Order: sequence, then C-alpha cells, then structure tokens
Amino acid sequence: MAGREDGTRQRDAGAGEQVEWAAELLDHLRPAGRDVRRVVTWLAGAAEATVTLRDGTGRLLAGTRAPLDDGLLADLTSGRIASAALEDGDRHLRLVRVERVHPAPAAVLAVARERPFDRRSADIVTHTAQVVELLLAGHESAAAGHRLRRATSDLRLAILQLLMVEDTVSARRVAAGLWPGLLDTDTACVYVVESSPEERDRLAEQCLSVTEDRALVVRCPAMDGHVIVLTPRAAAGRQLRSLVGRTPGVFLGGSARQSLVRTATAYGQAVSALAVARFRPEKAAVYAERTHPERLMDPAELHGWTAHVLRPLDALPHHTRAELLATTRLGLEFTAVAAAKILGVSRNTVRARMERVEALLRTDFTDLSARATVHLALNAQVGLDQRLADGGAESPAPVRLTDLLAGPALRGWAGDLLGRLEPDTRRLRRTLRTWLAVGANAERAAQTLGVHPQTVREHVRSAEPVLERQLLAAGSDLYEVVLAHLAAGDLDQPLLHGTKPGHPDSPVHG
Repeated sequence: MAGREDGTRQRDAGAGEQVEWAAELLDHLRPAGRDVRRVVTWLAGAAEATVTLRDGTGRLLAGTRAPLDDGLLADLTSGRIASAALEDGDRHLRLVRVERVHPAPAAVLAVARERPFDRRSADIVTHTAQVVELLLAGHESAAAGHRLRRATSDLRLAILQLLMVEDTVSARRVAAGLWPGLLDTDTACVYVVESSPEERDRLAEQCLSVTEDRALVVRCPAMDGHVIVLTPRAAAGRQLRSLVGRTPGVFLGGSARQSLVRTATAYGQAVSALAVARFRPEKAAVYAERTHPERLMDPAELHGWTAHVLRPLDALPHHTRAELLATTRLGLEFTAVAAAKILGVSRNTVRARMERVEALLRTDFTDLSARATVHLALNAQVGLDQRLADGGAESPAPVRLTDLLAGPALRGWAGDLLGRLEPDTRRLRRTLRTWLAVGANAERAAQTLGVHPQTVREHVRSAEPVLERQLLAAGSDLYEVVLAHLAAGDLDQPLLHGTKPGHPDSPVHG
C-alpha cells in the first residue's frame, strides 16, 4: 500500500512538472515572445544541455555551435530520417529535423547532454522542435511578406522614375505585369500627401487602401514625410481629400490633370499646391485652383518662342534630349540632391546634365530670371511636342520674351498679384523685388536696402501667404513671381543663346 501511494505521488509530481515546462514553452508562442533564439536558450536550461540549431548549409541559426556528423546532418536535412538519438563519446545526442518554409533548407535541432535522456528531457526536445518549426515558419513567412512588399514598393518607385524622364513606354510595360490597366491612360493627376516621417509608412498603406490599389503609390525618395500618388481616376482625389480631412497632421497637394509624359511637371505642381494646403483649414489644395502665367499667353506665340529657346537640344538623340529636359525640369524645381533621389541617379549626374543644358542654351542658371525663363519653356515644351505629334500647324515666327510677357491679360495678372503686397507698410514689394534682383540672396539684398538680412527673410516669408506661393524654396511658385516681375518691368530680361539686348535677330531675350 505504501509503495502504491509513493508511486502515485511520483506520477503526480511528474505530471505537475510536465505542466510547468509545457506552460513555459507555450509562453514562447505568445506574440510578445516569438523569438527562436530565446526558445533555444530556454531549451538549453530546461534540458540541462548544449543546444544547436543549424540549417542544411551549416549556418548557425541559434544556440551554441557544436561539432556534428556531416553525414547524419545530410540524412536529416534531406528528409531520409526525421530524428536520431546516439551516444558520441561522453555526449548523449538527440537530433530532430525542423521543417522550414520552401525554398529554405530544413534545419536540425541538436541537443547534447552529459547524462542520458530521460522521458522528461526527451519530451521537452520533441515539443520544442515543434515550437521552433512554427516560429521559423512564421518568421520566414513574415520575412517573405516584407521582401515582397519591399520589392513591390521598389517597383512602384521605378515606374515613377521612368515617368519622370518621360519614358512612358517602359513605365507601361513594367506596370502591366502587376497592375494591369493602371497606366492605360493618356492623362493623370499627381498628389503629394504629407505627414511626419514616422507616420509615412502607415499613411502609404492608407493611400493604397482608399484608392483601392488602383493608383501608383510611392514613398517619396527625396522627402521622408511625403507619399506620391499618381492616378488617372478623378475619384481618387476625393478619396485622398477624405483621408486627409479625418487624419490630423496630414496635408494634400494635387496637380492639374497632365499627360503622362508631363509627370515631372505634375509632381512639381503637387508640391507647389502642398505649400498652399498648409495655410488652408481643409488642409488640401489643387494647383489648377489658381491662374498661372503660361495660360495667359498666346498659345501659338508661346510654342513658337519655346521651340526657338530649346532648338539647340533638337540635334540630340531623342532619349538623350528627353533625359536632359526631364532632369533639368526637376533640377530647377528642387535641389540637385532631391532631384537625384527622385530620378534614382547621383547628384553629380543631375548637375552634369543641367550644366550640359546650360551650355547648349548659352545661359547661366545662377541668374534667377534665366532659371524662370527656361522653366517656362520646359513647361510649355510638352505641349509643343504634342502639337507636333498631332500634326498641328507649324509654329509662327518666334517672338521675343518681352512680347510674350506684354499681353494685357498677363500684365493684368502680374499687377494684381504683386499689388497684394502694396498695403503692407513694411514695403514688402520693394524688398521682394530687390531680393529677386540679386538672385534671392538675403545678404546682398540687405546691403542694397540697408537693413539686416533677417529682416529681408522675414519680409519674404511674410509675402508667401499673401501671394499664396512658396518663395524661400526654388520651384514653380518662385518662378511665377519672377515672371510677374518681368511682366511688370521690375526685373531685367534674361539672356539666352548668348544674344545681346537689342540685337535685331534676337527673338529670345527681352
């Protein structure tokens, strides 16, 4: 009777002990504890053993590296046997095959003890191998999902970069495999959604969700808080506005509808509109909501002037010309570093391409008026190319820039825009004109005006909400204000093609 009672107590103790280690092992399957290395470490303590987890190539996945028979490992990883138990000198070994997600090679969990394995330690090894298999499968599935998401994200960026350099044929070819029909369109809008860099990934997923995965959603490579969305669907704009409206700290800028070949232009418009959105209670703005100078010019005269300005590039191979034009367009909108990130090239490449354009046009991009004038020509160039592709009439004889800017509609627009600054007693218009005349250099403007450079910066910053344009960063907004000053006669006309002012055969300069 006493023996039976002792036996019962031993079985009860063994059962309680098993419940204890099993509970500890199951804890490692909780979301907060899913770590293969921690499980292997726990096994080493629970079994009082040295534990090694290796894959079929011999790579240590977790635990302590220990010598193992290569032939036995090959039998286990190939699937010829599922487990093995043996004595190797002073060591008692248990080896268990651990399946992994294909195509990863199977792994082997090897447990070595100085004492023989009893039932408890053998059970611990068997069950731990099952837990390790689950954790590896979960980790590898998550890693595969992450790699897939990263590859998809990189592919979206590659498509955008192809569109930025006007290679719509390649962009459509790349997109067709994963997003059939996405770029089967002649026109699209570009939106830029801004959040904090920490929230950007979540925002990108939300943009994909609200646009129902029917838009090209790209994490901007140049601005950490920006998500770029290209879509042909008008509904996407409403969906993005709704997202921004209900999400604190998020802003939206949108472009006018543009042809795909003008994606770079559309992107610049969206960034410009984003600057306006920051001043608006609805936190959203679209570029087409305001009048732009090129829309007030005679289209035929604008295209004739543009063709003349860009004629030195016409002798280049088509792909080289398109590459130079697209790079210069972005380089005038953003810094060389930002443009390089957007295009996926080095900043030296951006600078070299822009210097080549500068040399061909015989102009100086350090001259702000020259930059604004070339920017105008580049924006009008795509429309000119489309006219020629459609078999439109030849452009008329090129006009001078002064004639292009002298139309009553454009002069009226310039007067109204700059007139907004007149009521300010700080004479913001005078400060702005002086600042632009010296290449947007606050120090030089301050010397001319006899004030502190910080005063110049404050005046320019104060002019931004009045004009609804971003001035302290280069881009479309700044160039529009420069053109307004040129139309009003407040700035000297720039030189292009090396012409001299007043030359009778000079249709490019003022």
